[in-house]
Amino acid sequence: MSFQAYLDKIEDKTGLTPRQLVELAAERGFAGPDTKAGVVADWLKQDYDLGRGHAMALVHVIKNGPKISTKHVGTDGVHRDESDTLWLDGKATNPAAQK
Repeated sequence: MSFQAYLDKIEDKTGLTPRQLVELAAERGFAGPDTKAGVVADWLKQDYDLGRGHAMALVHVIKNGPKISTKHVGTDGVHRDESDTLWLDGKATNPAAQK
């Protein structure tokens, strides 16, 4: 599953865009590179019933923003992404999905 697909599934499950969840995380004090993954994963499990894999995808965005490594961009692997920048504003408005 691509990084973007994880974020899209999070939106399906929670009804919130990744950006909205990042904002909620910031309100709880979860922001920036020093954020502890386990604490965020526990919050997402408790409030939104998200599993560890989905939580870790969101943790990456909370800690690092929407940029991801180009390691999987344009590859044939199962974790491939189309871009090194994740779309956080909801899958319905993602220009890449409109193609």
